[in-house]
Amino acid sequence: MIHSYNARRVVSHVVALFAIFLLALGFTTAAHPQSARTSKKFQNYLVPRRSIQIHDGFGINSDLPRDPYVPWNRWWWTRIFDAGISFIRIGQYENSSDPTSWDWVERKRGEYSIAQEVDDQIDSLVENGVHIEIQLLYGNPLYTSPAGRAPQTVTPAPGGFHNPDRSLYSVFWPPKTPEQIQAFSNYARWMANHFRGRAQYYEIWNEPNIDYWNPAPSPEEYGRLFKAVAPAIRAADPSAKIIFGGLAGADRKFAKRALDACACGEGIDVFAYHIYPDYGQNLNPEAMDDERHTSESPKALRDMVRNYPGIRKDLVFWNDEFNSIPSWQGSDESVQTKYLPRGLIADRAAGVRTFVWLIVGATDGNESDDFGMLHGLMFRPEDFTPRPVFAALRNTITLFSDTKFDPAIEVHSEGATTSPALLGYGFRSPKNRAIIAYWLPVLSKAGDRSAAANVNLRISDSGIEHPVLVDVTSGERTPLSWKPGTTDTLERMPLFDGLMAIADESYFDWTELPEAASELTLAKEPEGLRLAWKMHAGNPESVSVERRIGEHGQWRSVAILPAAETSFLDEQVSHDKRPVSYRVLAENAAGHSAYSNVATLRE
Repeated sequence: MIHSYNARRVVSHVVALFAIFLLALGFTTAAHPQSARTSKKFQNYLVPRRSIQIHDGFGINSDLPRDPYVPWNRWWWTRIFDAGISFIRIGQYENSSDPTSWDWVERKRGEYSIAQEVDDQIDSLVENGVHIEIQLLYGNPLYTSPAGRAPQTVTPAPGGFHNPDRSLYSVFWPPKTPEQIQAFSNYARWMANHFRGRAQYYEIWNEPNIDYWNPAPSPEEYGRLFKAVAPAIRAADPSAKIIFGGLAGADRKFAKRALDACACGEGIDVFAYHIYPDYGQNLNPEAMDDERHTSESPKALRDMVRNYPGIRKDLVFWNDEFNSIPSWQGSDESVQTKYLPRGLIADRAAGVRTFVWLIVGATDGNESDDFGMLHGLMFRPEDFTPRPVFAALRNTITLFSDTKFDPAIEVHSEGATTSPALLGYGFRSPKNRAIIAYWLPVLSKAGDRSAAANVNLRISDSGIEHPVLVDVTSGERTPLSWKPGTTDTLERMPLFDGLMAIADESYFDWTELPEAASELTLAKEPEGLRLAWKMHAGNPESVSVERRIGEHGQWRSVAILPAAETSFLDEQVSHDKRPVSYRVLAENAAGHSAYSNVATLRE
């Protein structure tokens, strides 16, 4: 009688020899999906890229930090950089105004200012690898109020109002008269000069085709405003890019009339619009271009604008607000998690840059906690924690940033027939490496109960030798093998309403940088200033502490600590009356994280 341990060894050797025999005959162990090469170095999860590792990626909308609802020292701001966001749209505090808006910048006629904290936040975006789009908006009661007597000063009230608002001193009264338009142009010129070298893009107004424009939207008034303001921005910063529209939906009639009134096609760098498919309802993003939604079709809008007389040939399009909300009728978080990557990739294949609305909602506005990739401040344990869609967004950014659509790559299913047919797009990285996206473009149902079909995929002209499958929702990676005797067919591939990606194993060549430290705070102690922060993932090995004396001083390293340290006592801080600021940076052998928030002590 053989001992049970030895028996198991004999059986395992027999199984191994049989597997070798099958491989010698050219068989593979086709599974769901098929298995392939195994390697000790193969990672079964997707390593995220950070913003400083990406140049041409995807965008997010965000309020600028402010107390108490979107405080800078909570863990949300640095997640922009950890997720690899490379473009940001700022300026609109949900439905009211942000510190870069006209009523904040010019509170007294002819006097313009930006708080140092706002400059620090803009610098944080720039230093952490993000390109900035600033919305220039809205009206200013000093000039645009319909009241017979204008106020001498204005005091903005964030989060306290939203459209429609036709009160006497609402900011939604736009500049229309020559004096008002000149005042708005002066504000725009000051902004472009102040942020020159930091912000690159300026959007004139937000959704002028709905009730952010009192008393009723006027494409002619908007066109005239754009025509007057764009030259003021260029005079202050010749390298600035000017964004037209920011339209609610794909409003072709408004767009054409505004372009007619503007007669400035050569002065538009970016044409922007906002797509929330069937606002309030569950509708898959691909449906916006089908025959049932021709009046709302983004493609039809783009075609009209491209063919408009005088429009520049190098004009680009941005969908700079996009989302599908879990609380909408027939939807939930699983639907949002599927729709968001699908919309981003369909846009990228069409040459459109997409900005998600938004990273985290300010819950004193009228959107509550519905729209954020992270939960907003509700005084609950989940405050500022990610929704499931955040991981899907991060994975989409990691995989498809810096890629260009390659129409030569074709993706088809063989065998099983699906209705509608799958959508498949091929893209190429700057190193000419292909990545494939595919999914079933159907209406997703709440509950995430749809089963995946198995199909054979034929992928032409990709150049992929050692394919790897990535579930974009979860980030799970699985090695694949081409069908024996082919270099273009994959068997029994999962096909469902979630985005899947296929790339060569050489595609995943970036290193993992640490996540940024967050929640940096300061406290006075008898011996000096005590800093405290929180560390996160990404294998950090050390932490660098930097200090700045004065509002415009240089940042200098004052300590390098082990990653396990989450506090530091600065005993060498100056005792003069100048403000002192700190930030921290996580590092490992691959490089460094984004900077934390800035914490400042002012006497």
